[in-house]
Amino acid sequence: MNSGIHHSSFIIHHSSFIIGRNHMAEQVSYVKEAIKEPLNIWAMVIFLALAVFAVTAAPAGFLAWIAWWVPLVAAGAAEALYLSSVPNTPGYRRVVDQRMRRRALANREQRRRELILKFDPREREAVEYLSWMKNQIYQNYQKFTGMSEVPERIRTLDVYWESYVDLLDTYRRRKNHMRSINRQTIQNQIQQAERAVATAPDDDTRRLYQTNLEFLQKRMKTYDDMERSMKRVEAQLQSIESFFGLVNDQVVTMPTPEHISSLDFESLLSSIELTKEILDETAPIMSQLDVSERSSSQAARPPLAQRQ
Repeated sequence: MNSGIHHSSFIIHHSSFIIGRNHMAEQVSYVKEAIKEPLNIWAMVIFLALAVFAVTAAPAGFLAWIAWWVPLVAAGAAEALYLSSVPNTPGYRRVVDQRMRRRALANREQRRRELILKFDPREREAVEYLSWMKNQIYQNYQKFTGMSEVPERIRTLDVYWESYVDLLDTYRRRKNHMRSINRQTIQNQIQQAERAVATAPDDDTRRLYQTNLEFLQKRMKTYDDMERSMKRVEAQLQSIESFFGLVNDQVVTMPTPEHISSLDFESLLSSIELTKEILDETAPIMSQLDVSERSSSQAARPPLAQRQ
């Protein structure tokens, strides 16, 4: 029982993490949502129509003025009562929260579809195959168990697939970035800096060469850290692919629906979260590498006088 509760809470946490991972969650204004409700809008239209009808039907003069304002005052009072009560009710807030979650989910799915279109053919093929396998697992489960609904535990594959797409996007972008950096060039610069330190004519010059050497060594360490993080992402992508295959095998061959509970869904979720945390930690490294590479490129140019 505790395991099931832990699993559900882990999924909820993970889904919330995906929706608001790179930005603050949107603050819901229940009053604004109440104002935009079709029922409220139509009520205001009706009050306005009553006011227009009252003016046209009432005799000219003071009575026409009264007839015009009575529906408007009533509309204002009704709107004030509506906005001071309905947005604060728990039932209405639950409806709005569900609506916002559906809207966020739809937006997230749309962004993910647009993201996949930017992948190269091989990457899109991997994503589409994993999506196909996920749907096959759901269909096979319903087919072999006779159940109309797929359990939440197996539906976790939706989260895995989303994480796969996100990790693949991060992997491809960072891999392209790493290709723009020549590790051998940095290594050669370190060797040159070491020789310069050893042959410096005086202490002040030696300190300058030493500072340059320390910067280059930090660049090399940064590059190596980034390379290790990329290998972890690659391993994580492979583990997700293998897990989908394992679940599919288990669903097809399971003697009873309870047999699927032996699969360790939580372990993979934890592994994905840890990988994403590592990527977040190495995000500043990406910026450092980019800045250092541009600086190195500019430093490698000949002096302006020589270029002229």
